[in-house]
Amino acid sequence: MSGEAALSHRHAKQVSGRSLERTRQTGASRKTVLIALTTNATIAICKGIAGALTGSAGMLAETAHSLADTGNQIFLLISISLSRREPREDRPFGHGQERFLWTFVAAVGMFLAGAVFAIGFGIYELLKGDGEQSEFGIAYAVLAISFAAEGTSWLRAFRQTRREAREADRPFGAYVRESRDPNVKMVLFEDSAALIGVVLAALGIALNQITGAHVFDPAASVLIGLLLVCVAWWMGRDAKHLLVGSAAHPRERDAIERTIEEFDEIRSVEELLTLVLGPNALLVAARVDLRDDVPAGRVEQVSSAIDRRLRETVPDVTEVFLDPTRGR
Repeated sequence: MSGEAALSHRHAKQVSGRSLERTRQTGASRKTVLIALTTNATIAICKGIAGALTGSAGMLAETAHSLADTGNQIFLLISISLSRREPREDRPFGHGQERFLWTFVAAVGMFLAGAVFAIGFGIYELLKGDGEQSEFGIAYAVLAISFAAEGTSWLRAFRQTRREAREADRPFGAYVRESRDPNVKMVLFEDSAALIGVVLAALGIALNQITGAHVFDPAASVLIGLLLVCVAWWMGRDAKHLLVGSAAHPRERDAIERTIEEFDEIRSVEELLTLVLGPNALLVAARVDLRDDVPAGRVEQVSSAIDRRLRETVPDVTEVFLDPTRGR
C-alpha cells in the first residue's frame, strides 16, 4: 500500500502544478459587465436629474437602483481581476472564489444602497402626503431612454446565457439556476429588475398625473425597493452557497463516477468528493477500489489516464486527486 500511496501523492503533485488550468476565464463575461456598468452609470445620472426636476419618488428610487447596479458592476469587475491572479503557496488552488465573494458583497450593496433607500423614501413620501410633481415629459423621456438602454444590456446578457446553455446542452431556465458564473447571472437579473422598475416608476408617475393623488408614485418607490430586496436576497443566497464550499452538480458527479469506473483496472469508486473552486473550476478527490491483479507500476499510468478522461468528460474539472486502494 505504501508504494501505491506514494504514486498517488506524486500524481497529485503533478496535477497541482498545472497553474494555467486552475480557472478557465470567459472574456465574454467581462465585456457583458463593462456594458452594464457604462449603461447603469449613464442612466443613474439621467434619472437623478429627472428625479430632482420632477420630484418623483419613483424616479429617485430608480436613481438609487441604477447607482446600486453601477456599484455592483464595479464589484464584479474587481472580482474578475482578482480571480485571475496566479496561485500562490498560501492559495494553492488559485483565487476563483473571489468571484463569489464580491458577488455577495454586490448583493449586500444592492440591498443597502437600493432597497433600503427606495422603501424608506417611498414610505416617507406616503406619510408626508403633500408632494408635488412637474415636468412629466422629462420623466417619461428619461424612463423611455432607460428602458431602451437597460433592454440592450439585458439582451446581451440573455444571448450570452442562452449560448452557454446551448453549449452545455441544458434548458435555459435550468442553466440559469445552476450556472456558477455569477457575473452574467447578476447582470441578467439586475437588468430584468431594472426593466420592471422602469415600468413601475412610469406607472406611478402616470397614475399620479391622471388621478392627482400622491399615493401612487411613492407606492411605486416601495415596490421598486421590494423588487431589489428579492433580487439581492436571491443573488446573496446563490453566492453564499458557492462561497462556503459547494459540490459539483449531481449530473457532474454521476459523470465523474461513471468515467472512473469505465477503466478496467477500477472495481468501484469507494468515495467521491468534489468542491467548487471557481465559476469554471472543480476539484475532484476520489478513493477508488483497484482490482487485485493491477501491478504497482500500472497505478500511476491509470491515474494519469483517468485525469485526462475526467477533464474531457467534465470540462470544469481542473484538479484531480486519486487514492487507489486494493480490493478487500
